[in-house]
Amino acid sequence: MIKSKIYLETTLFNYYFDTDRDAHAATVRLFEQIAAGKYGAYTSGTVVEELERAPEPKKSMMLALLKTYNITVLPSSDEAKKLADIYIAGGIIPPRYRTDAIHIAVATVNGLESIISMNFQHIVNLKTQHMTNVANILNGYLPVEIISPMEIVNNENT
Repeated sequence: MIKSKIYLETTLFNYYFDTDRDAHAATVRLFEQIAAGKYGAYTSGTVVEELERAPEPKKSMMLALLKTYNITVLPSSDEAKKLADIYIAGGIIPPRYRTDAIHIAVATVNGLESIISMNFQHIVNLKTQHMTNVANILNGYLPVEIISPMEIVNNENT
C-alpha cells in the first residue's frame, strides 16, 4: 500500500502539546497514525526555524516530535521560494506572511498530497486552496489538498 505523503505545518507541533485547544486530540491522533505507518510525514526547514524560536521547554518538546515520529525535513529550496513569491505576487498570500506561502510551496514542489495545518487565516481556507492550485497548475505543478487535522482523521475510513 502506498502511503499518502503529508506536510505538517508549524501549528500542528504547537497543537500537539496545547491540551486546551479543540484540535489537540485530532492532532495527537494524526501523529499516532503517522507512527502506525498510515502517512509519510514531511515538514520543512522553515517549520524547524519557526519551532526553534519557541521558548523552552516547548521548543525542545516540539523539535523532539521530528525524531519521535520520523518526520522528514525538506529544504525550503530556491524553487519553493520562487513559487511562494508567485503566490504573493498573485495576491493569494499577503507579503508579510511569506512563511505561509513557503509552507504551501515546499509541499507543492516536493509532490506532497496534502498540507495539514491549523492556520485558518492564510493556509486552510477555500480561497487559498483554490488560488494556490490555480497557480500550481499554471506553473507546472500538481494541485495540493489543504486541510486541518480534524478533516484527515475524520476521513480515515474513506
